[in-house]
Amino acid sequence: MGVLQPHRKRYWLTPPADNPVELAEQICTVCEVYEATPALAATGTHVASTDEMTGIQALERLHPSLPMQPGHVEREEFEYRRHGTLSLIANLDVATGQLVAPSMGPTRTEADFAAHITQTLQTDPQAGWIFVTDQLNTHQSEALVRLVAEQCGIQEDLGIKGKSGHLASMSTRAAFLSDKSHRIRFVYTPRHSRLSQPD
Repeated sequence: MGVLQPHRKRYWLTPPADNPVELAEQICTVCEVYEATPALAATGTHVASTDEMTGIQALERLHPSLPMQPGHVEREEFEYRRHGTLSLIANLDVATGQLVAPSMGPTRTEADFAAHITQTLQTDPQAGWIFVTDQLNTHQSEALVRLVAEQCGIQEDLGIKGKSGHLASMSTRAAFLSDKSHRIRFVYTPRHSRLSQPD
């Protein structure tokens, strides 16, 4: 029998399947994109798993750490100075396992996410891009729709946020952003799912 480790735990949330058919479609779409990644990479299309980590504390230790020595672990100074918190937005290139164009800042607003995507696109401006991400509102924003339309040369009227067209609602914006005919598109994971499950 394994050794119990009561100090370790991991959160778990069973996603509510309000619409099992829609949930199955979303899972299949994400799996199909990941499975197709090597073939997509061979044609110059990037698949990026994109997410945020918020509230990262920027801490400075008041005194240097003591290095590891035989029989002693490295010892880190307990006292520190706070320098606020930061939000990290990062892309994992699924084909290579490398981080692409990570960005850090004090917030993770709609504008921050759109700026991050712009920065990412600039690493290979003419390539196809598929961003696999969750359904956070900033990932389905007006700014993102406008960015994708501009980058893909889409001239049609996008509508008015909250009223009409592609900008009418989060669902219409998500539909536009996930359109397979676009050179830059987003694939959304099901609600309450995670892109990875680290131990």
